[in-house]
Amino acid sequence: MAGIVDADTHIIEHPGVWEHFDADMYDRRPLLASIPLDGEDGPRDFVWMVNGTAVPKRSGKGSYAVAVGGSDSENARTDIRASVRYITDPLARVEDMDMRGVDSEVVFPTVLLAYITDDVDLEVSICRSYNRYMANAWRVAGDRMAWVVVPPLRDMEASLQEIETARDNGAVGVFFRGVEGDRSLAESYFFPIYEAAQRLGMAISIHTGGGSPGMLQVFDRNVSHNLPHVRSLPIFAFRDLVAHKIPERFPDLTFGFIEASASWVPYVVHHLRRSTRTSERGIGRANPDAALDFGPALFRDYRLFVAAETDEDIPYLITYIGEDNIIMGSDYGHQDQSKDNGMVGVMQRREDLPAPIVQKILADNPTRYYGLG
Repeated sequence: MAGIVDADTHIIEHPGVWEHFDADMYDRRPLLASIPLDGEDGPRDFVWMVNGTAVPKRSGKGSYAVAVGGSDSENARTDIRASVRYITDPLARVEDMDMRGVDSEVVFPTVLLAYITDDVDLEVSICRSYNRYMANAWRVAGDRMAWVVVPPLRDMEASLQEIETARDNGAVGVFFRGVEGDRSLAESYFFPIYEAAQRLGMAISIHTGGGSPGMLQVFDRNVSHNLPHVRSLPIFAFRDLVAHKIPERFPDLTFGFIEASASWVPYVVHHLRRSTRTSERGIGRANPDAALDFGPALFRDYRLFVAAETDEDIPYLITYIGEDNIIMGSDYGHQDQSKDNGMVGVMQRREDLPAPIVQKILADNPTRYYGLG
């Protein structure tokens, strides 16, 4: 029986993450900068200075919220030890897994959830330094703490190099946002990455995040929170990947849609069904003229996994997704999720889900998705 896998946890990046910059780019690494929160004489906190720009932008158009390691607000937290959130002590991270009733976890970034620089060379260095840091942490923690590699997607050669190196150093997935710059994930530009991930047995992990600077500039987080320009992007990726049958081109590749919840699935499936109608061919069928099946067969045959949340109507969602393609992550690092009041405890106490289905969601399905074990 597979152990419980927390399919979505996070590191809070801190200054030590950027100490792995190459020497010729070291002076351009992100640095902490103090900013006022409530006027010049009020309390202050910190942002990253990246190529002269404050990251994240705190208010106005283009604003979004991410935690900044080393900031006053992060240093003041008492719910999770800083050494665990920052992964400065990978073995302490493993200790917390034991406390949470988790056998293994997969780590995603935080500040890199959003588009942070127009400078391609700097993006390469930032991603490379982050990936080196996570590779070193994995060497200490071992396979219980897997991670997703962050490729500098505007440099294809560098991206492929990072993916190859990361696979040998504990990475089990390749990080995407639902829109990358001004590109849909269905565009052929990304096919070399899909080919490499398929060959290496790595999952395509499409996490919520502000990957499109154009969309970021439309919204103010104080008005719209994070829904339109951050949380909804994986939904766009799902639509385009399915509509253009990208999974058929890569028959051994798995795709995951992470931290966008799962309640959007019925709506998007409804839209796809109406927009494709009978003009589309069958999905993964012996008879290519068969009608397109937008039920659980879609998720099974296209190897699409969706991360649900503990308070969603999972029995209803199973009628669309099936019980074999739902996974779950706690967002640990951003949120405190202990065994009794977090993901594991809540799911194991749900009376509307049989124990075998809970086992699939918490263990069997994420194990298959990430290729663990």
